[in-house]
Amino acid sequence: MGGRLPHQRQGAASGGPSPAWHNRSHVTSRNVDPADILRIMEDHVPFNRLLGMRGESAGDGRGVLVLPVREELLGDVRRPALHGGVVSSLIDTAGGVAAWSALAANESVSTVDLTVDYLEPAGLGGPLRAEAELIRKGNRVCHVRVRVTQDGVLVAEGRGVYNIHRRAIE
Repeated sequence: MGGRLPHQRQGAASGGPSPAWHNRSHVTSRNVDPADILRIMEDHVPFNRLLGMRGESAGDGRGVLVLPVREELLGDVRRPALHGGVVSSLIDTAGGVAAWSALAANESVSTVDLTVDYLEPAGLGGPLRAEAELIRKGNRVCHVRVRVTQDGVLVAEGRGVYNIHRRAIE
Protein backbone atom coordinates (compact mmCIF):
# COMPACT_ATOMS: atom_id res chain seq x y z
CA MET A 1 0.00 0.00 0.00
CA GLY A 2 3.05 2.29 -0.15
CA GLY A 3 2.61 3.83 3.32
CA ARG A 4 -0.99 4.80 2.70
CA LEU A 5 -3.78 4.01 5.11
CA PRO A 6 -6.50 1.66 3.89
CA HIS A 7 -8.92 4.60 3.67
CA GLN A 8 -6.62 6.72 1.45
CA ARG A 9 -6.65 6.95 -2.27
CA GLN A 10 -4.27 8.33 -4.88
CA GLY A 11 -5.15 11.92 -5.83
CA ALA A 12 -5.66 12.59 -9.51
CA ALA A 13 -5.15 16.36 -9.55
CA SER A 14 -1.95 16.57 -7.48
CA GLY A 15 -0.44 13.25 -8.44
CA GLY A 16 0.23 12.59 -4.73
CA PRO A 17 -1.65 10.90 -1.96
CA SER A 18 -5.04 12.43 -1.27
CA PRO A 19 -6.58 11.88 2.15
CA ALA A 20 -9.96 10.19 1.94
CA TRP A 21 -10.96 10.26 5.61
CA HIS A 22 -12.97 13.41 4.84
CA ASN A 23 -15.39 11.05 3.07
CA ARG A 24 -15.93 8.48 5.79
CA SER A 25 -19.24 7.09 4.53
CA HIS A 26 -17.52 3.69 4.22
CA VAL A 27 -16.35 3.70 7.85
CA THR A 28 -18.17 1.89 10.61
CA SER A 29 -17.63 2.12 14.36
CA ARG A 30 -15.92 -1.27 14.22
CA ASN A 31 -12.92 -0.20 12.12
CA VAL A 32 -11.68 3.08 13.65
CA ASP A 33 -9.42 3.06 16.67
CA PRO A 34 -7.15 5.54 18.47
CA ALA A 35 -4.11 4.22 16.60
CA ASP A 36 -5.74 5.42 13.35
CA ILE A 37 -6.21 8.89 14.83
CA LEU A 38 -2.53 9.08 15.82
CA ARG A 39 -1.42 7.74 12.44
CA ILE A 40 -3.50 10.34 10.60
CA MET A 41 -2.24 13.11 12.90
CA GLU A 42 1.41 12.11 12.47
CA ASP A 43 1.67 10.92 8.89
CA HIS A 44 -1.10 12.58 6.94
CA VAL A 45 -1.21 16.17 8.16
CA PRO A 46 1.74 17.95 6.49
CA PHE A 47 1.93 20.74 9.09
CA ASN A 48 2.21 18.22 11.94
CA ARG A 49 4.98 16.41 10.05
CA LEU A 50 6.77 19.72 9.50
CA LEU A 51 6.73 20.45 13.22
CA GLY A 52 7.62 16.85 14.11
CA MET A 53 4.63 16.05 16.33
CA ARG A 54 4.41 12.47 17.56
CA GLY A 55 1.48 10.75 19.21
CA GLU A 56 2.13 8.93 22.44
CA SER A 57 -1.42 7.86 23.24
CA ALA A 58 -5.06 8.52 22.42
CA GLY A 59 -8.38 7.15 23.59
CA ASP A 60 -11.39 7.71 25.82
CA GLY A 61 -11.28 11.48 25.45
CA ARG A 62 -7.55 11.80 26.13
CA GLY A 63 -4.54 12.44 23.98
CA VAL A 64 -0.83 12.81 24.63
CA LEU A 65 1.49 14.28 22.00
CA VAL A 66 5.21 14.96 22.06
CA LEU A 67 7.10 17.56 20.06
CA PRO A 68 10.91 17.42 19.90
CA VAL A 69 12.28 20.97 19.87
CA ARG A 70 14.88 22.29 17.45
CA GLU A 71 16.39 25.65 16.56
CA GLU A 72 14.10 26.14 13.55
CA LEU A 73 11.16 26.46 15.98
CA LEU A 74 12.61 29.44 17.85
CA GLY A 75 10.65 32.67 17.93
CA ASP A 76 13.07 34.61 20.15
CA VAL A 77 16.70 33.72 19.49
CA ARG A 78 17.96 35.98 22.30
CA ARG A 79 16.45 33.86 25.12
CA PRO A 80 16.22 31.35 23.22
CA ALA A 81 12.47 30.62 23.34
CA LEU A 82 10.19 28.67 21.02
CA HIS A 83 7.66 30.55 18.91
CA GLY A 84 4.26 30.73 20.62
CA GLY A 85 2.62 29.43 17.47
CA VAL A 86 4.47 26.14 17.90
CA VAL A 87 3.06 25.74 21.40
CA SER A 88 -0.46 26.74 20.34
CA SER A 89 -0.34 24.33 17.38
CA LEU A 90 0.63 21.51 19.73
CA ILE A 91 -2.23 22.43 22.08
CA ASP A 92 -4.72 22.61 19.20
CA THR A 93 -3.64 19.26 17.76
CA ALA A 94 -3.59 17.47 21.13
CA GLY A 95 -7.05 18.84 21.89
CA GLY A 96 -8.33 17.64 18.53
CA VAL A 97 -6.90 14.16 19.14
CA ALA A 98 -8.56 13.97 22.57
CA ALA A 99 -11.91 15.13 21.18
CA TRP A 100 -11.75 12.85 18.13
CA SER A 101 -10.92 9.84 20.30
CA ALA A 102 -14.29 10.18 22.04
CA LEU A 103 -16.36 10.35 18.85
CA ALA A 104 -18.18 7.78 16.76
CA ALA A 105 -16.57 6.54 13.57
CA ASN A 106 -18.69 8.81 11.40
CA GLU A 107 -17.70 11.94 13.35
CA SER A 108 -14.70 14.24 13.13
CA VAL A 109 -13.82 17.63 14.62
CA SER A 110 -12.55 21.07 13.67
CA THR A 111 -11.42 23.86 15.97
CA VAL A 112 -13.82 26.73 16.58
CA ASP A 113 -12.10 28.36 19.56
CA LEU A 114 -8.67 28.09 21.16
CA THR A 115 -7.35 29.90 24.21
CA VAL A 116 -3.70 29.59 25.24
CA ASP A 117 -2.07 30.81 28.43
CA TYR A 118 1.73 30.94 28.11
CA LEU A 119 3.15 30.41 31.60
CA GLU A 120 6.88 29.94 31.03
CA PRO A 121 9.01 30.22 27.90
CA ALA A 122 9.64 26.89 26.18
CA GLY A 123 13.28 26.66 25.16
CA LEU A 124 15.78 24.34 23.52
CA GLY A 125 15.51 21.79 26.33
CA GLY A 126 13.66 18.52 26.24
CA PRO A 127 10.62 17.80 24.08
CA LEU A 128 7.28 19.48 24.69
CA ARG A 129 4.63 17.13 26.03
CA ALA A 130 0.94 17.97 25.61
CA GLU A 131 -1.65 16.13 27.70
CA ALA A 132 -5.23 16.76 26.60
CA GLU A 133 -8.44 15.77 28.34
CA LEU A 134 -12.00 16.00 27.09
CA ILE A 135 -14.03 18.05 29.59
CA ARG A 136 -17.41 17.82 27.90
CA LYS A 137 -18.83 16.32 24.73
CA GLY A 138 -22.11 17.88 23.75
CA ASN A 139 -24.28 17.27 20.72
CA ARG A 140 -22.44 19.85 18.60
CA VAL A 141 -19.13 20.67 20.29
CA CYS A 142 -16.43 19.19 22.49
CA HIS A 143 -14.56 21.13 25.19
CA VAL A 144 -10.97 20.07 25.87
CA ARG A 145 -8.31 21.17 28.38
CA VAL A 146 -4.60 20.80 27.50
CA ARG A 147 -1.42 21.12 29.58
CA VAL A 148 2.02 21.48 27.96
CA THR A 149 5.18 20.69 29.89
CA GLN A 150 8.88 20.75 29.09
CA ASP A 151 11.34 18.97 31.35
CA GLY A 152 8.62 18.71 34.01
CA VAL A 153 7.82 22.46 33.95
CA LEU A 154 4.33 23.62 32.99
CA VAL A 155 4.91 26.02 30.07
CA ALA A 156 1.35 26.52 28.79
CA GLU A 157 -2.27 25.62 29.31
CA GLY A 158 -4.98 25.70 26.70
CA ARG A 159 -8.68 25.26 26.24
CA GLY A 160 -10.20 24.30 22.93
CA VAL A 161 -13.70 24.03 21.57
CA TYR A 162 -14.13 21.65 18.63
CA ASN A 163 -17.11 21.44 16.29
CA ILE A 164 -18.41 17.90 15.72
CA HIS A 165 -18.98 16.97 12.06
CA ARG A 166 -21.19 13.96 11.31
CA ARG A 167 -21.41 11.93 8.12
CA ALA A 168 -23.90 9.21 7.25
CA ILE A 169 -22.77 5.60 7.66
CA GLU A 170 -23.93 3.30 4.91
